[in-house]
Amino acid sequence: MKRIKIFDTTLRDGEQSPGVNLITEEKLAIAKQLARLKVDVIEAGFPIASPGDFAAVKAIAEVVRDVEIAGLARSNQKDIDRAWEALKGAENPRLHVFIATSPIHMKYKLKMTEDEVLERAVFAVKHARQYTSNIEFSPEDGSRSKSEFLYRLFKEVIKAGATVLNIPDTVGYATPGEFGNLIKGIKENVSNINQAEISVHCHNDLGLAVANSLAALENGAEQVEVAVNGIGERAGNTALEEIVMALATRKDYYNLAVNQDTTQIMRLSRMVANLTGMDIQANKAIVGKNAFAHEAGIHQDGVIKERTTYEIMDAKSIGLNENSLVLGKHSGRHALRDFVEKSGYELSEEKFEDLFREFKKLADKKKKLKPMDIEALINNEIYAIDTIYELDYVSVSTGNTVLPTATIRIKKEEDILEKAACSGDGPIDAIFQAINEVLDFDNIKLISYKIDAITEGTDALGEVVVKLEIDGKTYIGHSAQTDITYASTLSYLEAINRYMSTNRK
Repeated sequence: MKRIKIFDTTLRDGEQSPGVNLITEEKLAIAKQLARLKVDVIEAGFPIASPGDFAAVKAIAEVVRDVEIAGLARSNQKDIDRAWEALKGAENPRLHVFIATSPIHMKYKLKMTEDEVLERAVFAVKHARQYTSNIEFSPEDGSRSKSEFLYRLFKEVIKAGATVLNIPDTVGYATPGEFGNLIKGIKENVSNINQAEISVHCHNDLGLAVANSLAALENGAEQVEVAVNGIGERAGNTALEEIVMALATRKDYYNLAVNQDTTQIMRLSRMVANLTGMDIQANKAIVGKNAFAHEAGIHQDGVIKERTTYEIMDAKSIGLNENSLVLGKHSGRHALRDFVEKSGYELSEEKFEDLFREFKKLADKKKKLKPMDIEALINNEIYAIDTIYELDYVSVSTGNTVLPTATIRIKKEEDILEKAACSGDGPIDAIFQAINEVLDFDNIKLISYKIDAITEGTDALGEVVVKLEIDGKTYIGHSAQTDITYASTLSYLEAINRYMSTNRK
């Protein structure tokens, strides 16, 4: 099985993403993680672009071993000399030289003829050859270049010493059929092509970067240039994680091998996202937060019974601990039962059906359910709640110059319990102290108190969940209101009502 090389350009093309500016230490951290992933080549930067780029390439070349380190250079002596100065400390340095070859680039950008471009390319490769035999040559905008010119150019740069020919789809214009045929044509029409490896570098402007790269591999390419999370100029580059996992997962189809440690993918993806500030879309293949998450009931049922019914990859293969079953309005009984059992609860069939109905009602109201939400519902079923104590009135006074004080009145059936005013460390503590005084409770211990904003804005709906320990047992109270003090009062009373209802039986 032929092995495909993975050439990572996150630190060069990836850093060209608008708004991204990595310092040397950050680039070095990413390079070390790329080495743990066992990529074959790291393109560490464009040394002549800036002193910072030069320093980063030099640091990576000197520190990261067992991986080829590449530096980019235009086809001129100054660029190549500067790149080599940065790279020379590497264990296996690679000079990557390029020049544009499409009619539109040659006419408007370079203002050069085909013959002039060919002559410049051959000069660049020969000059680079003085430093190393590991030379990669790229014809920029290769997919929009004339095939006959590429054949002639490649033949000459191979003679000059190029060992890797990289064909870029620089502006993401190609389609898989076209790009595959371009690679096939190069193999068939460049007489000395067996003296060099064929690489591809695809951009994602039409969303075809991965598809084009795979088409190139099917037609004889041996190296793919990629970036973590697919970052890069404009719409980005071929995504490292998608190429590696496509080849690893579908080796039965491609009959190609990769040598990467895929369990390092998730850590690398998150590192790059954090350091670049570029968030990963939730439904991004392989590394998006939804990539191994299931909410639909049919899917959850299948995954619980046999993971491979709806997962072609194991979450552990990219470094996740496990997949996730998202409990929401699309979830079914099997997913909810799985949560209940894993949480250690035991419910009769009747109580489980009651729980499922309440779960569906809550799921329709909330976009995302959390474990505490489900636990509160479960407690509702385990402890059939009678509303023994009902809030009649609550008022809170607080501020930076006054002692937080809560006044409360509680109803018990038709009786109004004594009104109490209590102070506390804050408004919430004052409310809880007032409830304890009205009800004459001295055996309550607050285990946890949690607030979450369910919605956004100044009128956000706030969700309060409390856990109380009463007589050695735990009871949960839950409420969601726009007024946090009101929600806190209701949730505290709900937990007490659970206790009272349980102890009546």
